[in-house]
Amino acid sequence: MSEILLSMEIEEFGTLKVELYPNIAPNTVSNFMNYVNKNFYDGLIFHRIIKGFMIQGGANPKAREMPIKGEFASNGFKNDLKHARGVLSMARTMDKNSATSQFFIMHQDSPHLDGQYASFGKVIEGIEIVDKIASVKTDGYDQPLKDVKIKHITVLKNEANLEPVKYV
Repeated sequence: MSEILLSMEIEEFGTLKVELYPNIAPNTVSNFMNYVNKNFYDGLIFHRIIKGFMIQGGANPKAREMPIKGEFASNGFKNDLKHARGVLSMARTMDKNSATSQFFIMHQDSPHLDGQYASFGKVIEGIEIVDKIASVKTDGYDQPLKDVKIKHITVLKNEANLEPVKYV
């Protein structure tokens, strides 16, 4: 069981319960919790949705975010959390140390991402909501035709003693 438990309310879809694993990716979890504690994700959308793969959110074009070091094997960090259905992972550019606020939730297992991205949590209730989101109509750029909005992320339990975020 995780030391951190969140609820993620998605407008018109329902609420996911998510546990985070600071023992697997401590700086990634600390970074994500910084954004959660500032209500950063409230009102942001899942801007990239690929059925059978993942749903991605957390982008805010007005924000100037500091990147963190990627906590995954190909970047010299031991992280054995597989990119299986329901797992949360940090999005990044081709630069291995470019993760900021964007994250994705796996719709289906994607082992080709293992060791390449910093997985840090998992949906433990509400995976059917991820299925519904993954089924929305999208355009040719995988953007939903109708916004899928994060209403609010609530911290239900936080017994982790997180270190301050270390930026690159």
